[in-house]
Amino acid sequence: MNHVVGISEMKISNKPGDVLVTYSLGSCVGLSLYDPVAGVGALLHSMLPLSKIDRAKAEARPFMFVDTGVPQMLQTVFDFGAQRSRLIANVAGCASLLDDKKLFKIGERNYTVLRKILWKNNILIAAEDVGGTISRTMHVYMADGRTTIKSGGKERELV
Repeated sequence: MNHVVGISEMKISNKPGDVLVTYSLGSCVGLSLYDPVAGVGALLHSMLPLSKIDRAKAEARPFMFVDTGVPQMLQTVFDFGAQRSRLIANVAGCASLLDDKKLFKIGERNYTVLRKILWKNNILIAAEDVGGTISRTMHVYMADGRTTIKSGGKERELV
């Protein structure tokens, strides 16, 4: 069963038949975490790097921001039995779509904050499809943790 992860959302599953999917990853960051032993996986779609721009919004919607969403995502997968040492992290998005003058660099900043948080948590990125000027769709298959990216009409597995 497909479970759609909207912008500023995170979903988790431990059911082998489930597929987590998020659409329209432009400058937003998509992060999948999967523990093959526990059989648990999650998918996050965050818009902005730092919650300090709107603390109230971050409290109401922590997954909107990378710095609040990723720690909450980690805690959720740990609560479902995942172990840090077994987590497989895949990343997509972080493009430069709407910012032609490169003033805000939201995609680049999202990626930088994400890498810093994962590094502080001793989690390495296994595979990624980031940057550029394209939008992506990300699927995570709970049966085996396989993660695919679809963009420009083509789909490929992140490995």
